[in-house]
Amino acid sequence: MPTDPTSTLETFPHGARGPRGPGLGTTGPDPELLALPAPPRQARTVTVALMAVTAIAALGMALALLGEARYALSSGQPVDVGELAPLRPGADLANRYVRATGLLGTSGAIRYGRAAEGDSFRLSPVAGNPALWVEIRVPEGFEGPRFVPPSAFAGRLVPFRSAGIRHARLAAVVEEQTGAGVPDGAWLLVDGSSPRASRWAVALVALFVGFAGWNLFGIARVLRRVRDAKDGSAGS
Repeated sequence: MPTDPTSTLETFPHGARGPRGPGLGTTGPDPELLALPAPPRQARTVTVALMAVTAIAALGMALALLGEARYALSSGQPVDVGELAPLRPGADLANRYVRATGLLGTSGAIRYGRAAEGDSFRLSPVAGNPALWVEIRVPEGFEGPRFVPPSAFAGRLVPFRSAGIRHARLAAVVEEQTGAGVPDGAWLLVDGSSPRASRWAVALVALFVGFAGWNLFGIARVLRRVRDAKDGSAGS
């Protein structure tokens, strides 16, 4: 005698595994899911905050190096500006690769070094032009009382306030060591700094921008998961 295919379903109205199982008549949330611990909100908040701070710091470093990166992408042919004593640079010479001649003064000149570099540096105003300063690199072992500074220069010409992160405190160091500050609106000629030698700045800017973007993407993913979790709770 053939059996009725619906008799089994009528015998088990709540599905094969009972009223709370995943059968045909399942209703309500799964108790196993409800028993799972809630996401650690405090740890998530700290993670998002750290990623945001890291992204902001990376963008700040990228902006601080942006001037040198633009200089690295400029023309590799220096602009001949002649004598430095009568030179009054304008906006057309800002962040440009220039070639010049001149004598350096001794009043207000300082000597300093940088971490992880064996060479030392000298910063001196141009004789007869206190609004224009020149930074020269002194090779390791050549520093001493007999060192004669050059009179021909080729490098990056930039306003002091826009010199970048490596020269951010240079004006303050001059004031600390000599008691006389750098005049407002002064310019700086970084001897030996060619666009080709500054390409490291382009790589660092790209690295910092990519790092900031990665952190912002991570923040967006975390916040999207939180929003999806709230929408799921509201729907259930």
